[in-house]
Amino acid sequence: MGVGTELAPLEIPVTRTLIVSGAIASRDYQDVHHDAELAREKGSPDIFMNILTTNGLVGRYVTDHFGPAAVLRKVAIRLGAPNYPGDTMVLTGTVAEVQEGAASGSGHGSESEGGGATVVVRIVGANGLGKHVTGTVTVTLPSTPNPTSTPSRPSVSGRPA
Repeated sequence: MGVGTELAPLEIPVTRTLIVSGAIASRDYQDVHHDAELAREKGSPDIFMNILTTNGLVGRYVTDHFGPAAVLRKVAIRLGAPNYPGDTMVLTGTVAEVQEGAASGSGHGSESEGGGATVVVRIVGANGLGKHVTGTVTVTLPSTPNPTSTPSRPSVSGRPA
């Protein structure tokens, strides 16, 4: 993986259920995210997705690509065209930077966390109206595991066996 590598696109059907459940899950109870009539009174043709749902979908897109051991370090997004029900958002990404073996550099948590490459991915999420979201995601990948080490597996109780 190097600069210019493209992530496989992810198509996300924008449903009323996705919009409303994302708003509820993020405790965003503004009526424009769940009440079509009130959204229209405020000038919108329908309810629309909130930024926190979009942020979560962007993070999911990157971690789905890099795997469950990847650690999101920074998600910086900007919204554009709204995501309305009945549309499809297509997320695409391109690797913009790769720093091999870089520490997180975020100042959050242990600098030894991750230990692998730090990758910056440029993200675009487009729908039928245009670009819904643009931005960058910084992710730290795990270092290559030592082939002679045996990872500790948690027991049913969640404590190492």
